[in-house]
This record gives sequence, structure tokens and C-alpha cells, in this order.
Amino acid sequence: MIERRTLPGYRLAIFATVLAVVVVLLGAYTRLTHAGLGCPDWPGCYGFIAVPQSEAQLAHAEEHFPHAPVEAHKGWNEMIHRYFAGSLGLVILGLAVQALRRRNEPQQPVKLPLLLLAVVTAQAAFGMWTVTLQLWPQVVTAHLLGGFTTLALLFLLCLRLSAGLPVLPNLSARLRALAGVALLVVIGQIALGGWVSSNYAAVACVDLPTCHGEWWPNADFANGFHLTQHIGPNYLGGQLDSDARTAIHLTHRIGALLVSLVLLVLAWRLFAAGLARLGGLLLLALALQISLGVSNVLLHLPLAVAVAHNAGGAALLLVLVLINYRLRASAAVPGLAAMQASRVLAAAGD
Repeated sequence: MIERRTLPGYRLAIFATVLAVVVVLLGAYTRLTHAGLGCPDWPGCYGFIAVPQSEAQLAHAEEHFPHAPVEAHKGWNEMIHRYFAGSLGLVILGLAVQALRRRNEPQQPVKLPLLLLAVVTAQAAFGMWTVTLQLWPQVVTAHLLGGFTTLALLFLLCLRLSAGLPVLPNLSARLRALAGVALLVVIGQIALGGWVSSNYAAVACVDLPTCHGEWWPNADFANGFHLTQHIGPNYLGGQLDSDARTAIHLTHRIGALLVSLVLLVLAWRLFAAGLARLGGLLLLALALQISLGVSNVLLHLPLAVAVAHNAGGAALLLVLVLINYRLRASAAVPGLAAMQASRVLAAAGD
């Protein structure tokens, strides 16, 4: 039996990835409990590092933020998300410093940890703008995408640092291209999901497979995807009318059909290539996400299911990252399979 060695920083990257999952789910919970403005300032809460509790703190909050009465439960939802996000930023900083110190060691990724540090820094800025621009949908969606990007890059870093995954033989260029397309359509669908959430369009249609009892109801796509909405009004609860929200919801449904078709084809091709585990994992993640999406509509967006739907989107994204990494890493090192086989034979001889 060959012992698989990991590169330095692997365990820290695993911890960061798990922490990123928690941050993504806390962000979804904050958004779904309408707590995005639970603290009207940033990075504190009414000028404090925690939600105001004492009489003096509450008086200070009322004096300086008269337009935003303190709602403790919403404030704590927001601040807990910030605490975890800040902790994640510090861990990613540690990964970047570690990578720079070991930059001369073989197989040590350097660009990826530095990219992660840049992304999480941008995420902090978007977190601030989410509050200061009062949940402007463009910023909220970008902030959500940044969270998923951080998670995906951390998972990719874990794969890079694992340094021992077996090479997949006999792969076609078409399979790799299909996997790349699948990843892109999933990212697009996540962006659509963010637009649905930031414009409060999740319950714009409450029936399936029709919407308002019609196959094609009235839908205002021009306003639903008007990306130059004015900055200034409070977007908590949304500013769009029913037809515009219906257009967003319908587009997300159509996107779900496209994603399902592409991923089913990819799963079939993976099974045909002898990669049953990857194909099965993809089908499992897809089935879970479809089930959660349908449940959100039929059950009228229960909080637990809505948060789980965000988790399902993250899981689907990570499965696609895994598939693309495995396919492309094997293609990039054509002679590595023979090298690994020779190591296996040598170990068996020992």
C-alpha cells in the first residue's frame, strides 16, 4: 500500500474550505431572514463591535441611526456572518503568507493563494457596499458570487495540495470541453439564483410546472434584468413589480432546465469513460439541487429548505470543480500515469 502524502498547508486549506461553506450558508441565512441591514453601518453594528444591548448603547443607536431601529435578532444574524467572514479572511491571509514562505518548494501553489487573498479582500469591500448601498441588487449578487468564488478556489487549493490523486487515463478532449461548459452553465445559474434572491423573486411563481397557472405568464424581462437600477432607495424587500419578478423567476427555471440537460449529458459521458464515481457524484448533487428547488416553490420558500438550496448550489459547483480538475490535471501530465504505475509495481516488489 502506497502512503499518499499531502503538501504543507493542506489541513489549513481544508479548514478554510469548511469555514467558507459556513460563511456561504450564514450569508444565505442572513439574506433570507431579511437581516442584510440588521446593522446599518460597517464593519461594526450601530458603532459597536456587537449588537447594542445596554440602555446606553441603545440610546446611542437611536440617536445616531434614527432611521434604523435596533432589531437584535437581525443584528446578530448580520454580525455572526461578519465574524465568520472576518475569520475566513485571516485564515486565507495565513495561507497566502505560508505560500510565499514556501514558494521555492516543488509543487507549492503560490498564485492561487494570492488570488484567494485578492478575492476575499474584494469580498470585504462588497460586504461593506451591500450595507452602505442598502442592498442594491447588483452588489448583493456580486457579493454572493464572490462567496461562491472563494469557496471554489479554496476547494481547488485543497485539490492542488492533496498531491496524490491518481491520473485518469484515456480521456478525450471533448469530455474535458464538456466539463468546462458544464462548469460555466452552473456558474451562470448561481448568478441567476443570486439575482432571484437579491430581487426577492423566489416566490414570484408558487406553482409548478406552470407559473400563476399559465405556461407563459405576463413577464417584464426589460425591468427584471435592468442592471442600472438607481442607487439610493432601500432595496430590502425589493423594488420591482410582480411582472419583473416573474421574469427573473422564469429565467431561473429555464436556466435550471439547461443546467440539468448539460449535466445529464456530462454524467452520461463520464459513465461511458469509465468514471462512474464522478458521474454518480454529479447525478447525486444534481438530483438534490432539483429536489430542493422544487420544494422551495411548492412549500413557499421555507427557511431551512431555502438555505439548503444554497448549500446544494455550492455542492454542485464543487463537484464540477472536482471533475474539471481531475480531467484537466490528467490531460496536462500524459506521462504521469505510467510513472504512477511504475511506483505501484516498485512498492509491490518491496
